Amino acid sequence: MSMPESGQYPLAVLADIHGNADALAAVLLDARQRGAVRFVNLGDTFYGPLDPAETWRMLRAMPMEAVLGNQDRILLDPDGPMAGMPAFRAAREALGGEGLAWLAALPATLVTATTRVTDRSIFLCHGTPASDTAYLLEDVATGRPVQRDRVAIETDLTLVPPGCTLVLAGHSHHQGMAVCGRITVVNPGSVGLPAYDDDAPPHAMASGSPHARYALLSPSPSGWDVLLTAVPYDWERAARLAQANGRSDWARWLATGLA
Repeated sequence: MSMPESGQYPLAVLADIHGNADALAAVLLDARQRGAVRFVNLGDTFYGPLDPAETWRMLRAMPMEAVLGNQDRILLDPDGPMAGMPAFRAAREALGGEGLAWLAALPATLVTATTRVTDRSIFLCHGTPASDTAYLLEDVATGRPVQRDRVAIETDLTLVPPGCTLVLAGHSHHQGMAVCGRITVVNPGSVGLPAYDDDAPPHAMASGSPHARYALLSPSPSGWDVLLTAVPYDWERAARLAQANGRSDWARWLATGLA
């Protein structure tokens, strides 16, 4: 896929699509209607009990810089701990050799230019600069997300190369942003899965509604203009598909945005 000119804006930031092709289509349409001319993808693109084949069909034709998510990484191991899961097998079959090769070529992190001015670069990661399984903006020790201490965020940001004024991170499915000195951190939320629970440590992430989420950004004289966006789509259809594929938990999260 050819890449757009790096100076093109507005920038649409997508993350955690999880094979939800209907949500992806709604986000892409909304972003284009709002003037987006550049797109980036923060990973966890295909895994889930939905429609990885259609998700790949849409993305393979799009100029879109991307990084590898933790569940993307898991998909690349045919004998890994999730190899017996139906969604794992379905995603690998949907991607085929071409799609798996595309996935395998994605970097864990990526620095990309904003304009030809070198001190306005963007750093892309899935979780934090050091880990695709950690949260950059959220502390979940209480079981629900709260804003991490600024010092903790800034410690993670020490791994970001000098000159990057924008850090884009997903993984938590939780929309948010923070400003740490010259660096703006943005999590666009999840395109395809508005809620989930996890056991490491036990916690639940919930956006509160079933909308598909992304962020729209443009550089501004003072830093970055950030629009955190929620887009309606046929989430009942997505929930029915998850239910038909044996994931009643996903069906509930998709239909309500609650966990």
